[in-house]
Formats: sequence, structure tokens, C-alpha cells
Amino acid sequence: MTIGATPGRLDVDGKVALITGAAQGIGRELADVLHARGASVVLVDIDGAGVAAAAAALGPRALSLAADVADREAIRQVITDAVDHFGSLNVVVANAGVVPRPATLRTLEGRDFDRVIDINLTGVFNTVRPALDHIVAARGHVVVVSSCAAFAPGMAGAPYMISKAGVEQLGRALRVELSPFGATAGIAYFGIVETAMTHDTLDGDDLGRALDDLLPWPLNRRITAAEAARSVADGIERRAPRTIAPATGWSAYALLRGAVNAVLDTRLTRDARVHALVRAVEARVRI
Repeated sequence: MTIGATPGRLDVDGKVALITGAAQGIGRELADVLHARGASVVLVDIDGAGVAAAAAALGPRALSLAADVADREAIRQVITDAVDHFGSLNVVVANAGVVPRPATLRTLEGRDFDRVIDINLTGVFNTVRPALDHIVAARGHVVVVSSCAAFAPGMAGAPYMISKAGVEQLGRALRVELSPFGATAGIAYFGIVETAMTHDTLDGDDLGRALDDLLPWPLNRRITAAEAARSVADGIERRAPRTIAPATGWSAYALLRGAVNAVLDTRLTRDARVHALVRAVEARVRI
């Protein structure tokens, strides 16, 4: 293939894929899917025991490496160790992420803001940057995990939305910058996925349920982590610039968000339910 030519599909059979946040949830499910399709997988997570168990369940074509994506040198070593072990690196999925406890920007502690940005946004850069020479050499593909939350205002959870909007811009830049070299990048957007993080955020108490109730159907539709993982795996093989799961509702929102958000922001600032929620969040934080 000529350098700069549009690359074709990426068959993951026989390729090497690295996934962060792979001890559980979407990352774990994605490792299972790619492994089943013939890829060797590198599972990375801050939970060393959890990621080791996940890799052991897959067998010899799986390698576990424990690291915090917020630790730039540690994740650089992970990339080196992965290439040393398997000899190449074709796919990287920067999936690791966290959500903050509900708080408004007025009541949010700086350290809580920093933690979300350090993991969700800077952690994506830390993961992708040392892998890019290998991705270019292999004419491979990078996936950065954003969120449909990047489309929406982040009341009571702004650091998460801010971080995911930043990841979206990182992914867009990366796709353009890799294109002269026959490599590709894509952005994965998810709505509400049934994971432990979702249950802790939306199902754990009355405030979480109130946040969930503000989303109308079909935006409040939930999918499983396996469904989310399959959308990413299929996107990797298509070298898709973006994947959205669930597509119903969120795809239209993504396409029309310039107009929708102008209306939505106005409505939310006038919504008595939103006012009550914000006051309840601030009251809880200050107790």
C-alpha cells in the first residue's frame, strides 16, 4: 500500500491489540471479542489482580500489565513491554475512565476535577502517544473512548463531560494526523452502558435516579457492556472514524447537536427539576 493511500479493512486475526481499563466492563468485554476474532490482546488496568485474572481466562494470546494511565512513565513502559512480548502493536484502545461524585463546579474540589481529567483525558494521551510510532509502522488503528456525554451539558458531573469532549477533539486530530501514513483513528461514543460505574452513578441513590430521569427516551436506553464492545470491535475492523452505541437517538443528537444544544441549554436553565437537582447536589456536598 502506498503511504498516504486510504487503508482498507483491518482484519484483527493475527494482530495485536492493547486495551486500557480491561479488568472489567467494556474493556474486558472488548478483549474477549477481539481475542475470539483471532487477535492477541494486551489487557491493561490499574487493578493488577483483576486484569491478571481476565488475561488468564483468555489464555496464552493474552498478556496482562498493571498500570495507572495517569502515570505517564508507567504507561510508556506498558507499551514497550507489550511490543517486546508480541513483537508488534496494531490496535490501541484508550478505554480507561472514571466518573466524579456528583457536584457542581461551585462545590467541586480541585483534586476531584484533576483526577477525572488526569485519567479520562490526559490518560488517553499518555496511552496513545508512546504507541503511535508502532501504529504507524503497522498501519494500524487507534480508538479513543469518548462518550455521548460529550454532546450534553454536564450539570452535577461537568468534569466527566469536559474530559470526554476533550477526548473527542484528541481523536479527531489524531485521525487527520495519522492519515498521511496509512494509519487510522476513531472515536467511540457510548450512551448509558450497564457497568458498575453506571450503577454507582445512576442507580445508587435518589440523586442518581433523578439525573437518569432527566434523559428522555431513547436517550435513556441502556445497553450491555458486550453490546458496547462489539460496536468498538466492528468499528476497528471498518477503521470507522466514529462509532455510537446505542445508535438510536444518539446518532441524530450527534448530527444535530449544534442546533439541539442551543435549545437544550435554554430549556435546562428554566427547568424546575434541574433547579431542584442542582440545589440537592450542592446541599449534599456541603453536609
